[in-house]
Amino acid sequence: MRVLRLQRGMGNAIANRLGNFDWGLIAGQIETGGYARIGPLLSADECAGLIALYDQAQYFRSTVEMARYRFGEGQYRYFDNPLPPLIADLRRALYRQLAPIANDMAAKLPGTAHYPAELEAFRQICHAAGQTRPTPLLLRYEAGGYNRLHQDIYGAVHFPLQAVFLLNRRETDFTGGEFLLLEQQPRAQSIGQAVNLEQGEMLIFPVRERPVQGKRGYFRAPMRHGVSRLHTGHRHTLGLIFHDAE
Repeated sequence: MRVLRLQRGMGNAIANRLGNFDWGLIAGQIETGGYARIGPLLSADECAGLIALYDQAQYFRSTVEMARYRFGEGQYRYFDNPLPPLIADLRRALYRQLAPIANDMAAKLPGTAHYPAELEAFRQICHAAGQTRPTPLLLRYEAGGYNRLHQDIYGAVHFPLQAVFLLNRRETDFTGGEFLLLEQQPRAQSIGQAVNLEQGEMLIFPVRERPVQGKRGYFRAPMRHGVSRLHTGHRHTLGLIFHDAE
């Protein structure tokens, strides 16, 4: 029943949930702190339904064993098209809220980047650049698992923000496994942050960099993200990346 519920799609419900948040406040949190926490957005049943998808191979285009590539310890699977309706609805509605924030970020940095208001228009830009493979993914860690600091860049075109959703119960289903962010600034030591999410909560953060106000205007602050080592249990995460992959 949980998987069936995910298959029906909840476009209006998801859009309504997202519309209830203060996106001006969220934009301010991203600008001042480098990330924003939102939630809980997904219910416990929705989280359980997403976890249940992990072992159903027909939903995925590829599986990555992290140790093989020295990415860490764990496994993740990229969804194939068509995306399960809940994920497609969530990706579409969230992009609509994030596009104005992304354009504000781009306007503060050199370049001509501009992001259309709707996800499908942005995906057309990706496809024109040869990026046609979907990038939403599920990640699974067991005790001892972790994810090295990295950036989710899959080609020349990328959207500057992405989101993750914790699907398990912290301190009940697993311990450890904090979400990690590392920001680099010129002529300064890096800034590290550990975020403990709750089940169903969403975290929004930069894919590659963010604009930071300096004495002479804004500069680019590169950012990477990862997951600290799990001590016990299992941890599943849904990752929403808006650009497609080559």
